[in-house]
Amino acid sequence: MKAMILAAGLGMRLRPLTDNRPKALVEVGGRTLLEITLSCLRTFGVRQVIINVHHFADMVVDYLNSNDNFGMRIEISREDILLDTGGGLKQAAWFFLEGSAEGPFILHNVDVISTIDLDRMLQAHAASRALVTLAVQDRETSRYLLFDENNELCGRRSGGDKVPELVRSSKNTQPLAFSGIHVISPRFLPMMSEQGAFSIINSYLRLAAQKEKILPFRADEYYWRDLGKPENVAQAAQDLGENVSLP
Repeated sequence: MKAMILAAGLGMRLRPLTDNRPKALVEVGGRTLLEITLSCLRTFGVRQVIINVHHFADMVVDYLNSNDNFGMRIEISREDILLDTGGGLKQAAWFFLEGSAEGPFILHNVDVISTIDLDRMLQAHAASRALVTLAVQDRETSRYLLFDENNELCGRRSGGDKVPELVRSSKNTQPLAFSGIHVISPRFLPMMSEQGAFSIINSYLRLAAQKEKILPFRADEYYWRDLGKPENVAQAAQDLGENVSLP
C-alpha cells in the first residue's frame, strides 16, 4: 500500500520550534513527527511513501537517508513554491498512478498524531465504494466540514459563521471536524482540475456538488491531536508519557 505525507508547510504556528528545522523534524517524546507518522503508516501495511518538502527540504532528505528510509520505499516531492494540499498531491500523482494503481492510498498530515485504526477506515472506504473517505470527529474546530442526511459531504462552515457554504442542498447538515487523514481512490487523481496551489478541500467540494461520494469515517473514539502549536506538542508529549500508545 502507498501513502503520501504532507510535510511541506512552513510551520509558522510552531515557531520557535521551526526556526531551524522543518515541522516534520519537530520532536514529541524523543521522536520526530515524521518518524511517528511513518511508523503509524507502516503498522497498517504501508510500504511505499511519497513526502512533499519545501521548508528546510534538505534536512528532511538527510534525515531519511541517515535512517535508511526507515526500511520503506520513500520518494521526495520537492515544491519550489508551496502548492497547498491539493496542489501537492497533484504534483505527486505519478507516484500513485504507476503500475496497476487499483487500490486506495492514504494522505496524512505530518503534524497530526492519532490512534485512528486505519485498517477500519480502509475497510469502510472499500465497503462504501467512496471516492474519498475522511477521518472526522465531533469536536470544536475553526473550520467544519458539513455532511448531509445521506452521510455525504455537502459543504463547509467556519467556526464563527452561521451561514454555511453548501454545494448540494440538504435539509439537515452535521458539522464535523476533519482530522487530516484521507483514504483516496486513485480515480480521484485525474479529477483534480484545479491548477497551481489549491486546497484539496476545494476539489472535494466541487466533486461533491457533482454527486461524487465523499464520506466521513467517524473517529470520535480515538485519540487525536493537532501539533500545529508548541503547546500542543508539549501536551502530546505528556499524553504519550502517560496513557496514550500510538500504533
